[in-house]
Amino acid sequence: MFKVIGTRLNQGYRTSPYPNQPVRLSSRFRGLPEINAACDPAIVRRCAGLCPQEAIAAEKRTIDLGRCTFCGACAQVEDGAFVRFSGIFEMGAARREDLIVSGALPDLASHAKAHFKKLFGRSLQLRQVSAGGCNACEADTNVLNTPFFDLSRFGIDFVASPRHADGIHVTGPITRNMRTALLDTYAAVPAPKVVIASGCCAISGGPFYGSEDIIGDLNSLIPVDLYIPGCPPHPLTTLHALLAFFK
Repeated sequence: MFKVIGTRLNQGYRTSPYPNQPVRLSSRFRGLPEINAACDPAIVRRCAGLCPQEAIAAEKRTIDLGRCTFCGACAQVEDGAFVRFSGIFEMGAARREDLIVSGALPDLASHAKAHFKKLFGRSLQLRQVSAGGCNACEADTNVLNTPFFDLSRFGIDFVASPRHADGIHVTGPITRNMRTALLDTYAAVPAPKVVIASGCCAISGGPFYGSEDIIGDLNSLIPVDLYIPGCPPHPLTTLHALLAFFK
């Protein structure tokens, strides 16, 4: 016991001050893109042509965050003349169309469904479903359970059984081999329940977009309530989305 107390005194308080205090991420982090609407059309077309995800609509001058892997290729064209990536990690959305951006995202808290806040505002239990992903999204989600982020202090936990859950947190492009397992897990969660699509794979298929071996769009199988873009989403992106939407 004394050893535990001594360690605590020695290490001090290590939990992140977010959301009580703002957090600034490394300059290498690629967050919400900043788009220059007045950019030369030729440069915009070059950016669109370089995008491996076909996430850039040159005519509309928008970026689909549901497809974007934040590879940064577009930001290298003419030193970011059309696109620059900011350090803003707050990128959750309640509607799929909100992820197609030309500027700022709509305020997530104002788009959250009121009955979700009423039902899950005090306690939210989620069952994580890895539907064929590379494990990057799962790894960055697991980080939220460490003492630094301490997700449980907000009343949010990941549970082992879908029967103990309020909803599912889905990652991966939803391979055809995982389709039945995913639907069975969803069916096992008691109503009312929520569905979260985390990462571009679950939202649109990500790097596997167009493959016949994946579903690639979670919303085509079950109704999605919350979208968290990224490849993978930064832990703070996930934390912000959960707090804004449910708390």
